Amino acid sequence: MRVLGFLVGLAIVVGVATSVFTTLVVPRTTSSRLLRGLARLLARVGRTILKRIGSYEVKDRVLAIVGPLALVLLFVLWLAALVVGFGFMAWWTNETTLASAMKVAGSSVFTLGFATGSYAQSEVLEFVAAGTGLLVIALEIAYLPALYSSFSTRETAVTMLASRAGVPAWGPEILARHHWFRTTDELPGLYARWEEWSANVAESHTSYPTLMWFRSPVSTRSWLLALLAMLDAAALQDSLNPGTTPRQARVMLAGGTDCLRALARALRIRFEPDPRPVDGIRLTFEEFQRGVHRLKAVGYAMERSPEEAWRNFQGWRINYEHIVDVLTELVMPPPAPWLLPRPGLGAVSWPVVVDRTPDDPEPAKGSKDNPETEEVPDPKGIKGLPV
Repeated sequence: MRVLGFLVGLAIVVGVATSVFTTLVVPRTTSSRLLRGLARLLARVGRTILKRIGSYEVKDRVLAIVGPLALVLLFVLWLAALVVGFGFMAWWTNETTLASAMKVAGSSVFTLGFATGSYAQSEVLEFVAAGTGLLVIALEIAYLPALYSSFSTRETAVTMLASRAGVPAWGPEILARHHWFRTTDELPGLYARWEEWSANVAESHTSYPTLMWFRSPVSTRSWLLALLAMLDAAALQDSLNPGTTPRQARVMLAGGTDCLRALARALRIRFEPDPRPVDGIRLTFEEFQRGVHRLKAVGYAMERSPEEAWRNFQGWRINYEHIVDVLTELVMPPPAPWLLPRPGLGAVSWPVVVDRTPDDPEPAKGSKDNPETEEVPDPKGIKGLPV
């Protein structure tokens, strides 16, 4: 039994070491199964709790603890597993009870030194356990600054996009506001910045997958919504106006899609690497027309009709829509137009801007300066999001 316990303990220690190494050290598209399992388990528990909550702001606060809590639980489970693993190994090196062996292992892993064995082989094991525990704790401490640095970099761009894409972010709104504010010439630079942002997120979030569950400080913003809005804006512009669309839009579409595919590989999400553009998408033509209607409301010029543009828009969106839908179920971003509907979170309001001036402080609803907002009703009657 003691020999079997030693082998079990050795397997546990090796498994923990592998999990720590792939999660905290290896800068590649790897992730701990334990981490993925924890995050998904907490997300399921969170969804169960959400059914009992009526306010979206409270729902968001509940979901906001999923990522950090999964990380803390992962750290605790690593250390607890090391204690158990080294405890089984110490049980073989000492002629003591299993409880005493666990006590020696805990004292060694946390470098407390209040309990020790009485055999030479036990002293060697205690040194190994102390070194392993110290190394894991040091890596965990060093992991947090890198994690929050990547989070801060990600959220800076998401916050800056709010004035350009609305809250919640929406692809057609990006084109509408740039046309309305007469800043269309800034779109190429915006696409270029989000191509770089996509590369940074692909690198950081595949190395640190926990970041995908870290929510924005503002409840109606999300990194996933922001990326989807930029991809949809680029695809919509190229579909409606292929002759004047800047090349940066197409490059951003490729970079953003590559980012989503990198995240999918990190989370073991299956996707079609080369989908056929005519296979169709989840987004309906009626939803697409709402976006076109928003552009028409601000006088946006179009080379193609909505029917002609729809075929080309589907060809772009089919490359990233499925991955976005799966990530939506996993990380639960706020409700937004053109996103996978989740009635339990709330209704969707279309983002609008009202041009109030001293001469016209209250523009009429539905006018060019105040396009009428639309709202998708929530089947469960939960109040919609603020615009």
